[in-house]
Amino acid sequence: MSMLQLPDKNGVLSPYKLTGTPIKPSPLPENPARVLFVAVHVVADPFSANDPSGRAAVDWRATLTFRRHLADLGLGIAESMDTAQRGMGLDWHGALEVIKQTLAELPDALVFNGAGTDHLDPADVRSIDDVKRAYFEQIEAIQAVGGRIILMASRALAKHAKRPEDYVEVYRDALAACDQPVILHWLGEMFDPALAGYWGASDFETSMETALAVITENADKVDGIKISLLDKEKEIGMRRRLPDGVKMYTGDDFNYPELIEGDEQGFSHALLGIFDPLATVAAHAVTKLTGGDAQGFRAALDPTVPLSQLIFRAPTQYYKTGVVFLAWLNGFQDHFVMLNGAQSMRPLPYFTELFRLADSCGLLQQPDLAVERMNRLLAMYGV
Repeated sequence: MSMLQLPDKNGVLSPYKLTGTPIKPSPLPENPARVLFVAVHVVADPFSANDPSGRAAVDWRATLTFRRHLADLGLGIAESMDTAQRGMGLDWHGALEVIKQTLAELPDALVFNGAGTDHLDPADVRSIDDVKRAYFEQIEAIQAVGGRIILMASRALAKHAKRPEDYVEVYRDALAACDQPVILHWLGEMFDPALAGYWGASDFETSMETALAVITENADKVDGIKISLLDKEKEIGMRRRLPDGVKMYTGDDFNYPELIEGDEQGFSHALLGIFDPLATVAAHAVTKLTGGDAQGFRAALDPTVPLSQLIFRAPTQYYKTGVVFLAWLNGFQDHFVMLNGAQSMRPLPYFTELFRLADSCGLLQQPDLAVERMNRLLAMYGV
């Protein structure tokens, strides 16, 4: 079994022997018990001459190969969302190109695509009509290439809306422009501080009422809503009030096993960034659930929660670094370089603990490769 020397937080080395049994990839069955979307990362081109702060340079082969891996597992792809570093390295121009490439590569896959207002500088907004036009532009561009929509939260709207009714108006008009039902996205401020007070209120209950008003008024245009608030009670409370036929997609990267399993009053589907590194486990677990084995479902997913909690620890917006690190360890890309230089946004102890936790969960698909790459990272730090 593979072994290496790992440092503790004081730099003291001790031997570490891998103990995990890699989980064999297997696709979801037809008509699975839950719909699973993976908010998927983008692989940077390490040979680009672009500065990290400049326009995104994408490694298309690796980016599309990873999406093929997800589609082969029967998982849905949530394209060009925050896991793809949207607004943190991937601008709208780059996002649209990723969307086009994914749809061309995987014409039969379940793919929804992020439409927002991120090409609009909030400082340039004069009225909420400017926000509407920005939404219209991205919706039209995605639908022109045959894409389904995830309607992303808008920093510009959060800054310039003066009352909850402004949200109702903007979403009403944006949804009217969508030709198929969409997934709404309520992203908490822990993921993006610029979205504090979304839906026009500082407290959850008032914000939820506005979101529910939008959904109820436009229920024929809403497939579901993903909420990323890292609070299971808030999600459950809102889930129980959704109109019939509107799905709750959990975005809770801390409590997803319980929320997906559900209770006697309902359950959540999933649209999760953590399912990028957990794709094989997620497919395996929901296969168990589809067969009526709720205990097997929890036995597969529960051990992954400590890893997810570490990946998404504060500052939460830097969770993408952990996601891409695990993709590199597992051979889905040849390097650990990220858009906007984001590979530098976590310290060495974060990576060493991720390595240990990924091993314990059976996530290291090629143990020898993972050890070799971990040693390369350690060498860069002088270990």
